Amino acid sequence: MADHVVTDIATLEALYGAPGKASLIKVAPELTPLYRKWIMASRLCMVSTIGPDGTDGSPRGDDGPVVQELNPKTLLLPDWRGNNRMDTLRNIVADGRISLMFVVPGSNNVIRVNGRAVVSLDPELLARFDQMGRQPRSIVVITIAEVYSQCARALMRARTWVSEDESADLPTIGDLLAEQEAAFDGDAYDANWAARAQQTMW
Repeated sequence: MADHVVTDIATLEALYGAPGKASLIKVAPELTPLYRKWIMASRLCMVSTIGPDGTDGSPRGDDGPVVQELNPKTLLLPDWRGNNRMDTLRNIVADGRISLMFVVPGSNNVIRVNGRAVVSLDPELLARFDQMGRQPRSIVVITIAEVYSQCARALMRARTWVSEDESADLPTIGDLLAEQEAAFDGDAYDANWAARAQQTMW
């Protein structure tokens, strides 16, 4: 396998050829009216960061727009309740580089944002996300370097929005945890998860 590893950009460019015009003109340095409309329709984004211990990818979801716009160059991402590992936040504090992929159910397109982020405890920013008196513990403030669309082929190949449920035979989270620690009660974890999640959603 080592003999077939690509080690230089020239080899890649020779293999793939020149990018099409559409892939070059789609990049904007900030939110445009149409990119804004698309992102504000998204309740789910995938966040990628990098830090001293490596990379991290994490989903972020909300019951409305997953981010808010502070201005055309700045997005606000609330950090709602999770597992307290803080992988994303640790990376942001250490490095700051961030990428987001926004999806909307039913659309095979993805909108991508690359930029830099900081973790903010600004009370005014926290208050923007108030949910019945509950607020996120921090806000990820993202300065946009570029925003652009991703072609639909990946989601089309995966049949992402096909209606049938293909999850019936997947292991549960309890199964995965018990695989890592045999004494862990995975069945009890799964049985209690829905109620616990509702109580700790925000």
